[in-house]
Amino acid sequence: MTIRDGENGDERATAIALGGYTAPAVNAKPSIAVTLGDPTGIGPEVVAKAFADDETRALARLVAVGSASVLDRALALTGSALRAQPVAGPADAVGPGAVPMVEPTASPGLASLPMGALSSEAGGASIEWVLAAARLALEESVDAIVTAPINKEAAHLAGYEDIGHMEIFQSLTGAPQVATMLLTRGLRAVHLTTHRSLRVACDYVTRENVLAKLRLTHEFFAAHGQPFPRIGVAALNPHGGEGGLLGGEEIEHIAPAVEDARREGVDAIGPVPADSVFTQAIDGRYDVVLAMYHDQGHVAVKVHGWEDSVTVNLGLPFLRTSVDHGTAFDIAGKGVADPRSMISAIRVAARAAAGQGVEVV
Repeated sequence: MTIRDGENGDERATAIALGGYTAPAVNAKPSIAVTLGDPTGIGPEVVAKAFADDETRALARLVAVGSASVLDRALALTGSALRAQPVAGPADAVGPGAVPMVEPTASPGLASLPMGALSSEAGGASIEWVLAAARLALEESVDAIVTAPINKEAAHLAGYEDIGHMEIFQSLTGAPQVATMLLTRGLRAVHLTTHRSLRVACDYVTRENVLAKLRLTHEFFAAHGQPFPRIGVAALNPHGGEGGLLGGEEIEHIAPAVEDARREGVDAIGPVPADSVFTQAIDGRYDVVLAMYHDQGHVAVKVHGWEDSVTVNLGLPFLRTSVDHGTAFDIAGKGVADPRSMISAIRVAARAAAGQGVEVV
């Protein structure tokens, strides 16, 4: 464990290494980079609305990453008096009523792109902003990243192969083990796999893979202020496989992985039938659920509290949270986008970077 003084002298920052995973620095008032997402989607609008929220801004030193003209268009759309002010770095001071904005590249034409329209130019800019935010985090200029939604098709049109945030960050950093956690008020779910077809995802339910995700989940929570998380492990098959009658993954892979994890000191319980484990977690029996595939965890979290749901990546060398929605081209530019997921993502990042746990409150 290493400890360094915060930049204001009265803050402390701690980096904790657990099982090869290093937690982001812990700061009383962290610095957070917020990307704008696809400039023709609702990302800039929800960022503008979040920055206009006084309580949210009070939690962290927020810096936007993207285009000042794009953010100004969104701020004007929402009726905010704030305006973007380009800065060289997150530590630069800005005037009253200004939003600090790191602009990786000059892109004056982006604010003229039609809203809600697929664009390779917009897709390319959104990925450049993601990469710039990652560099800020790797340089330790910021303590966390919060991302607005990108459009995967637009990114593909711009020539990018890694078109998901987590895939981009894993490719950039070489992180050996990553996972997606979805959380809302009272429920958190880590996923064994995310963007895999169900047919392929079932093949990933192996003793080795389940154990690796249990270790990663335990280490992530321990590094962010919750040293002994209770992990409920979802079964893959109906009714937990009914003793092998409805599938053997629980007997052959999931249960042995849980026992392996428990021998290592991980408080894992399961496999628990998926139609019960999430309700039990909501009732407080578990701190987090390990879901076996994308929809198993996503459906539970979104039904329980979609408006406040947030995505968090596990295993990266920096903290990253995100909204849990897409670019919503159908309502882009209309001023009606709901900012609650963005506000929650910023608040989750601020609390986690301050060592106060990883939860939506």
